[in-house]
Amino acid sequence: MTLSHRIMGARFGSWRTEPTNALVPVTRAPIATSIGTLHLPSLAMSTSSSTSNNSKPLLAAFASAIVPGTGQFIAGDGRKGRMLLLVDVVILAILLFFFRDKVSFLTMWIKPSSLALMMVGNILILGYRVWAADDAYRTAKARYGDAQASPGAAIVIGAVALGAVLLLPHAVFGYYDIVQYDLITSVFGDNTSATAETTTTQASPPVTDASGNTVATTPPASTTTLASTGQFEDDERLNILLIGGDFGEGRTGVRTDTMITVSIDPTTGETAMFSVPRNWTYAPLPDGMGVWDCNCYPELINELWVAGEQYPAAFPGPGTPSENAVKGVIGEFLGLDIDYYAMVNLDGFVDIVDALGGVTIYVPEQVIDEDYPHEDGTVERIQIDQGWQELDGHLALAYSRTRHQDSDYFRMNRQRCVIEAMIDDADPASLIFNFGKLADVIKDTMLTDIPVDALPELIELLPSVDLDEVVSIRFIPPEYHLKFRDDGKPGRVANIDLVHEHVQLVITDPARAVEELGLEQLEDVCGDPNA
Repeated sequence: MTLSHRIMGARFGSWRTEPTNALVPVTRAPIATSIGTLHLPSLAMSTSSSTSNNSKPLLAAFASAIVPGTGQFIAGDGRKGRMLLLVDVVILAILLFFFRDKVSFLTMWIKPSSLALMMVGNILILGYRVWAADDAYRTAKARYGDAQASPGAAIVIGAVALGAVLLLPHAVFGYYDIVQYDLITSVFGDNTSATAETTTTQASPPVTDASGNTVATTPPASTTTLASTGQFEDDERLNILLIGGDFGEGRTGVRTDTMITVSIDPTTGETAMFSVPRNWTYAPLPDGMGVWDCNCYPELINELWVAGEQYPAAFPGPGTPSENAVKGVIGEFLGLDIDYYAMVNLDGFVDIVDALGGVTIYVPEQVIDEDYPHEDGTVERIQIDQGWQELDGHLALAYSRTRHQDSDYFRMNRQRCVIEAMIDDADPASLIFNFGKLADVIKDTMLTDIPVDALPELIELLPSVDLDEVVSIRFIPPEYHLKFRDDGKPGRVANIDLVHEHVQLVITDPARAVEELGLEQLEDVCGDPNA
């Protein structure tokens, strides 16, 4: 045997050479040390297996935090895992039942009782997930050992991540639930369903006859008025008055410069919008209202809210005098019973549009106003070019409000288009990310008498309403002009009989009304003619 063979044999101990020059395999002897015999390959495998096993408790906890039961399978408890997965299926089925479609989803989010129930469910599901994660961790720990054998930093990071997975979804859900509950109960919570209310007038305000002279009158007797029920029948139209109130700098009281009545047929979903300009005078009054000999409200119709505050005895009814005044007079003007109203401060409208991320709208012709009154009371120049425009809250309000270039009647069209554009642009992502701010703005700027128990019925109407098929009519001069005031004050007197005739035509036969009256649907008024 050569020297090289001896060296190879000494170094590797795997082969030895016999005198016959045949190579014979030799088994390696264990390495002897002072602490015993060491098997190197077995040490490596043992260390890897230990690390893998020690990570299983945390992995099992993560799995059950996401889907309770899956961690129990990782921990080796298949029986409990199957039981928890069955519980998961039951919970999922319950959620799918309550949130089975868009209407059901929205209904759950506008009922205070549902919001309270969802908060309880949120807490219970959180507790269930925490228990499942803890149980999976303990089961895996008992089977595979403690995860504390892992590095300290890894344990901290894993624990923080596990806490986030468990708590963050429920914290976010709880935030939206609380904000929505506060919004619903603040804006709609004080409104009630039908009650009979007897009102006795106390003192008459100064009154004006048809010639503009101030005369004395006797207060009307006590009257009993039935408030709205908060529910509506299938054979009755739902009429909601939308008001844009001007609370701006330099204004005295609230001027209702925008008054649009939305009338919906609950059975068919057919919807009409009736716009009443702000400068009609001598508007008819419902029975039991007013103290004027003309049986009308002789001043500009956009001053009704202030008139209700000044002369509360002249406007008895279920709501505040201002609410009764606006709903009663606009209803009498149109020949409709106004069920509810909703008023938004036009300055708050700026914040609502901004909270929604702006509005995209088609501008049919350039709008320029050299002396536009800014919300802060200053004057500025406004220019909005023709074509598709992205408007922030300030410019959207300016587009809806300016009239120096044309008139009140042209801006009524712009107001309707802005409303439609806001509805179209209200994407879920913007609503979710800006929900807190939007809720605060609505609470601060919106007034309504819609009772909270009527909200689910309103939501149920949404799928049947087609915005592109809404018939819109503006009761503007010269067609509806009867005469000018004969006392020298500004304002026109409307042809109420013609107004009533056309309202009924639109309600009973929308297609015929569009053809005979030359009405334009919102898509024709607000859409891009080149599209």
